[in-house]
Amino acid sequence: MPERILLSVPHMEGHERSFVEQAFESNWLSTVGPHLEAFEQEFARLAGAPAVALSSGTAAIHLGLRLLGVGPGDEIFAPTLTFVASVNPVVYLGARPVFIDSDPATWNMDPQLLRETLTERAARNRLPRAVVVVHLYGQPADLGPILDACAPYDVPVLEDAAEALGTQYQGRQVGSFGHVGTFSFNGNKIITTTGGGMLVARDAGWVCRARFWATQARDPGIGYEHSDIGYNYRLSNVLAAIGRAQLQVLEKRVAQRRAIAFAYRDALADVDGLDFMPQAPYGRHTNWLSVFLVDEKRFGIDRDTLVRSLDEAGIESRPVWKPMHLQSLYASADRVGGGVAADLFRRGICLPSSSSLGADAQQRVIAAVRRARDR
Repeated sequence: MPERILLSVPHMEGHERSFVEQAFESNWLSTVGPHLEAFEQEFARLAGAPAVALSSGTAAIHLGLRLLGVGPGDEIFAPTLTFVASVNPVVYLGARPVFIDSDPATWNMDPQLLRETLTERAARNRLPRAVVVVHLYGQPADLGPILDACAPYDVPVLEDAAEALGTQYQGRQVGSFGHVGTFSFNGNKIITTTGGGMLVARDAGWVCRARFWATQARDPGIGYEHSDIGYNYRLSNVLAAIGRAQLQVLEKRVAQRRAIAFAYRDALADVDGLDFMPQAPYGRHTNWLSVFLVDEKRFGIDRDTLVRSLDEAGIESRPVWKPMHLQSLYASADRVGGGVAADLFRRGICLPSSSSLGADAQQRVIAAVRRARDR
């Protein structure tokens, strides 16, 4: 039986090994070292803002929200169509999420709905403490109107760019527009450190504060003195070595992911009822995952049946993220709309998108999609 095709796997270029060997040879194996410092500097040049390397994207969101002053009783606006890690750190801090529906044109947070909700909340003196914007599957959110909607009320914005390294909004890396930006280097992302994340911020002092918190908030001095709550959130020098090599091939990985997505789009263009995820005109969608919508009436089967059929053919696929307002964990949370996100979840499917996916493997996926429809 042919090897199973997975959704999104790590893709090493070759330089990772030599960088890791340098870390071992120098014995810099913990959460300090030259690779860690260099990784932060190189990432900061890409993002155009100071950066601190952390153990995960979730840790970055947690520290980013804390930098924005989020605390018990606060409300945080966030898109309902996202992975749960975008929202859980809100609860870590004792705050409450309020979920905003998606824009059908981009699948990201609807800027007009956000504007209307902020206006309505301002009239009741119930503005959120912050807004979390997610760049879904590598699609840039429409940051201009989102930032414009927040500015009159001085509501800060955290960009969750976990799925969007290499994504650009009006020619600039996303994550650098809001007050804080967060990234993930999980094993399934466009580049990886096997596990890790990055926080960037306009204010270099904030980045220093996040670095302090990430290393257990140990005060200066020879004693182990602590006057603030901290966390064990720092990335290791070994993983940073992997990240440096991966960062060198970021543009190559973006080109590969986009080529895979557009090859699917073109090869399946004649298949009625299978519609490619929109590509917003204002930026560069990296197509971290290649995502389609299944119209059961036109395609002949529903999304879940297609997922099962692909699984039987040795191909991993996944539904689009289940919206937060449909999760039992957040069933009682406030929301604005939700129908668009619910429909995207019901019909959305992610196809194998690894940057290392070969042409033969991609043809297997395409042929399996066609067979599923023709059964």
